Order: sequence, then C-alpha cells, then structure tokens
Amino acid sequence: MRATATAAGRAGARAGLGARLGTAAGAAPLRLLAVAAAAAVCAAPARAALTENLTTSVAAMALGNAVTADPPGIDSIHFNPAGLARLSGDSESFHAFGASIRSASGFQAPPGFEVGGWSNDPVSGQSGGPVRQGMYVPAYGKPGWRLPGVIIPGVGMAWNKAGSPFTFATQSYMSQAMSLDRTKDVNDPAQFGGRQVQLQRLVYLAPSVGYKFSDTLRFGVSVPIAHSAFVVDTNMRFPNELLGVFGKLQQGWCPEDGGNIIDTFGFGVCGGGKEGMVNPFKKAAHMRLEMTAPFDPTINLGVLWEPRPWFALGAVYQGGSKTSYSGTYVFNTEPMLRNFVHGLNASLLGPIAGAVLGFPSSIPAQQKGNLSATIPFPMHLQVGVKLKPVKYVQLNVDASYAKWGEWKELTFQFDQSIKLLEVARLYGIPNSSKLTIPRGYKSVLNFGFGLQLFPTEKLTLRMGYEPRKSSIPSDKIDLIAPLPDTKLYGLGLNYKLGKNSDISVSGAYMVGKFKVPANSDCNLNCNTFLNVIYNPYAGLDVSGDIRVRYMGVNFSHRF
Repeated sequence: MRATATAAGRAGARAGLGARLGTAAGAAPLRLLAVAAAAAVCAAPARAALTENLTTSVAAMALGNAVTADPPGIDSIHFNPAGLARLSGDSESFHAFGASIRSASGFQAPPGFEVGGWSNDPVSGQSGGPVRQGMYVPAYGKPGWRLPGVIIPGVGMAWNKAGSPFTFATQSYMSQAMSLDRTKDVNDPAQFGGRQVQLQRLVYLAPSVGYKFSDTLRFGVSVPIAHSAFVVDTNMRFPNELLGVFGKLQQGWCPEDGGNIIDTFGFGVCGGGKEGMVNPFKKAAHMRLEMTAPFDPTINLGVLWEPRPWFALGAVYQGGSKTSYSGTYVFNTEPMLRNFVHGLNASLLGPIAGAVLGFPSSIPAQQKGNLSATIPFPMHLQVGVKLKPVKYVQLNVDASYAKWGEWKELTFQFDQSIKLLEVARLYGIPNSSKLTIPRGYKSVLNFGFGLQLFPTEKLTLRMGYEPRKSSIPSDKIDLIAPLPDTKLYGLGLNYKLGKNSDISVSGAYMVGKFKVPANSDCNLNCNTFLNVIYNPYAGLDVSGDIRVRYMGVNFSHRF
C-alpha cells in the first residue's frame, strides 16, 4: 500500500509544500538527500544467516552442516571442539574451496507509478547486469580483480600424545563470506544497491583443546581469532515524493539556462543552473566504505555425548563479540547537489535561511576521511543428534540459532562533520559526525539434515539438505545484502587412501528468490513523502534471486 494513497492526499501535500516555499524551498530536498545518503552507509554491512558455515568444512558442506553430534576431525574446532578429543596421535588437514555467487535483479513500475509527478524512471523494465566476485587480502586490502569465482584455502593441525585425554589443535578457515561485484556494466540498474560488496570473516588462528572425560563424554573449547572486513562501494540516487515535487517546481519556475532576477533576490531555487535542476531518478552521489577488524577473538564451547555406537548428542556454543571496525570512507557528490547548494547560497535570502536551519555553505565534490563502528558479531548455538540404525546408514539432524536480532541498529562514527548530514538536524540527528540507524533484523532457528552411506570400508557417501531461513525479514532486504530464505543441497564423498590418510570431495548448491512489491520494504523501495531511509528503487516492484555454487576438497593425514 503506498504511503501517499490517494491523489487528493498527494495534491494536499504539494499544496502545503507550495505554501511553505519561503525558507524551506531549497532546503527540504537537500535535507532528504543527506539523510538518505547517511542511511545508505548504515545499510552497508548487512549480513544474515545465509553467510554462515558455507566455506568452513568440506564434510559439513556435504551434510547440510548437520555435524554437531559427529564433528569431522580438525573441523571440530568450529562445529564442536569436543570432537577433537576423538582424535589420536598427530594429524594435519589441508582444504580448499571454490565458490561462485550469482545474483539477479529486476525492476518494474506498477500501474499508476509516479514519484512526485515523475513517472519515467529509466530503471523500470531493466535487469541487473553480470555479477562477479572479489576478495579482501588482510594487510593489503581489496584488489581490483573481478573473478568468476574465488578460491579459499585453509590448513589445520592437531596434536595428541598417546594415552593423554587432551588433544590440542589450531586451524585457519573462512567462517563467513559474501562477495558481489557489479562494476562491469556502468549502466547496471543494480549499481544503486551496491557496485561492490565484500563481507568476510577469516579465522587465521584458532587455539583449541579437546578433553576426553570418559569413553562416552567429551568436552572442548576453541578461541577463533578472526580478521573481519567489509567493503561497500555504491552509486546513490534518491527518488522521493518531496524531491520529485521540488523538481517539478523547478521545471515550472526556472529558465533552462539559469536563474532569474526574482529568484536571485529570493532563495536561489534556480541558481544552480541546468546542472542544479533536481531529478529524483538521477545519480546523486557515489560512496565507498572500507573497514576492517584485524583482531577479533571469540570462543567456542562444545560437548559430545556418545552413549551408544548408534546414538550421539552434541552441542556447541559459539560466542559473539562487539567487533570494533575502523577504516576509510569517500563521498563523491554529483554536480546536481553541489550546484543546487551553490545557487542557494548565491542568492540574497538563501544564506540566511541556510544559516538559521544549520545547513552547509557548500558541499564539496569529494569528502573523505576515517570512520569507526562497533558492530555485534552474534552468538550462535547449535545442537545435533546422530543416529546410525544399521551399519551402512547414518542420519544427522541439527538445529541452530543465531542471534542476529542484536542488529536492531548500527552506529557509525566519522572523523569530521559530514556535509550531507549537517542538514539532517531537523530530523532529530544533532551530531553530523555520528549516525545511528535502525536495521530490524531477527534471530532465527534453522535445521540441517545429513545422510551418510558406508558401502565399503574405504568409501563414505554424503548427502545434505539445509533449508536456511534468512535473518533479514522480507521487508528489510536490499541489493547490498540480497539474502532471502534459501535451500542448500550438498553431495560429497570420503575415500581412505591408506591407513593414515583420506580425501574428501564435496559440492553444494544454494538458491533463494525474493519478490518485493512496491512500497513494502523501506530499505529498498518505499515511496513515502519523507522516506529518510535509503530507497533507491522507490515505488518499483523489485525481484531477484541468489545462486551459490561451492566445491571443496580436503586432504587429511595422521602421523
């Protein structure tokens, strides 16, 4: 249902706007643009249940991540460190994953579409262009490579002295990852929802210990130390009812080649010239954020109870953290906004109105600096059961809960006053160098199912299914994090090469689709009169999908 539901309501709003065109004529659309730009910053680091446990373990990938009651070797560090106590002697493992992520998007204007009198959105009827992947290299940054997929390596080691109840281990692995690159097509309509998105959490060290309390009961603890990073690079536009009305007012009042004498002695509505004419569908700015948290430790606690060879229970608590990010930002403002502000301040009364309302005297073409943020990394709890009714068949079932509900809001701290935020004070944002924006994510419960077949002593076949509920509600999804509910299908095998070595190979496919009707998601396509949250596709129906293909191989050797 559209916020401006009736033509009479819209006409009344426009009449009210015309009556207030005195001091607020030039300021109102700029205030809207500023707050929307700030909201785009806070939309950036969106992550959801979709990104968890995807490139962590080759065995778990094939079993729908249902391995808590039967943790796989050194990978137990992540899934249930109590499983380390099942290892004997010293061992090592080497793994590599290949991942390809594709995300389609489509935009369509519904019947009666308009934004403040504008109905010719060039995005309507278009589809998002090709999507590729990138990577973030710790201590280096994000290279400019566009890759059809990415390779993620890892290594693990474990030590157990004969007769000792303790097993010590460490491992490197990617616990979370999301990568989208839409930079190939400069006219890609999805560029306003993220040209580049790189979100990853790389565990580079995980000191761990498993303790064998008895033949049936084991405990474990690990301390994963991670490097977290995200990069968000996006073009921005701000289609909005108020902005559209103001653009139409300019069309009727301002000559094509610049201002007029009446306007010069007034509020400078036309002083920006042709380039300062407001169009709600036009690119307004470009933003790039790059932030990291190089040292972010958490804790995993696990327990494994195996009272019978055919039955086992396992549980793991993966602690969260208040991750402290720091990095850089760059805002590049297009001539439309810069010229508009210049014209406002070049008039007789415009600077007076701007000073009263606390507006900037100008907006620079580029503003950059440093920023920081404390973003919760949520706690995760997973429990599982293993059933092996006959010698050749084993079934694993897991339930997991991630506390993404902590993402109710995100706060960003800039090293200076952001000019686009200075005009947001009328919206209750007193500090233009600090911004808190609600996110509204939710904590969800997911299940995973894994089936193993043992046709021979050397060969194990694996199959898995995991219907993954997203932590991003359907009315919060956007193209920066196109993470709907998905289904994960996995296949794999393990083959014993000899007495002390084996190899595992797995493949997985994950798919999810979303359809967001116009005005149903105020992180994406709301068209209300004062939508201060970033909605680059206001009033449009938006649909899309995400498809992820994974391949993995793991080699283990025991000494």
